Amino acid sequence: MLNLEAKKKVVEEIKIRLQKIQGAVLTDYRGLNVAEVTELRAKLRDAGIEFKVLKNTLTRIAANEVGLEGLDPYLEGPTAIAFGIEDPVAPAKILAEFAKTHKALEIKAGILENKVIDGASVEALAALPPREVLLAKLLGAMQSPMYGFVGSLQGILRNFVYVLDAVKEKKAAEA
Repeated sequence: MLNLEAKKKVVEEIKIRLQKIQGAVLTDYRGLNVAEVTELRAKLRDAGIEFKVLKNTLTRIAANEVGLEGLDPYLEGPTAIAFGIEDPVAPAKILAEFAKTHKALEIKAGILENKVIDGASVEALAALPPREVLLAKLLGAMQSPMYGFVGSLQGILRNFVYVLDAVKEKKAAEA
């Protein structure tokens, strides 16, 4: 058991994590064996994600102190949290992928932009294409009308040059 000072320190650490994260995912890891948890931790660590098993009561206190509402219903039973500091979607993607092959892992909820989202929303977030693909699609959508406009202008100029060439040939033939 942790004494009061140790609990306060843990609450402070959780608060710091909750304030600096881009996204997080709460999971129930019951049913995973040690090898599976080790494999999961390695995948998350490779992506720069912290995976911590935390006491629900201390997490609840820290969440309330940072103004994160709606987390309480998900803090039941064993809870491990994957904290994504740089990429808000990375924890969701890795955990959703892992949960496909390891049915014992349950995604309870997530935190995105300081808002709590349910497990289904976390899985929908994980299904989104990577950020680079979305940016490329956006850029393509923005460039498409410009390419069409340039193509139209080129066609008009080309036709104008053909007309001028035809006029020149006609004048040459008449002279």
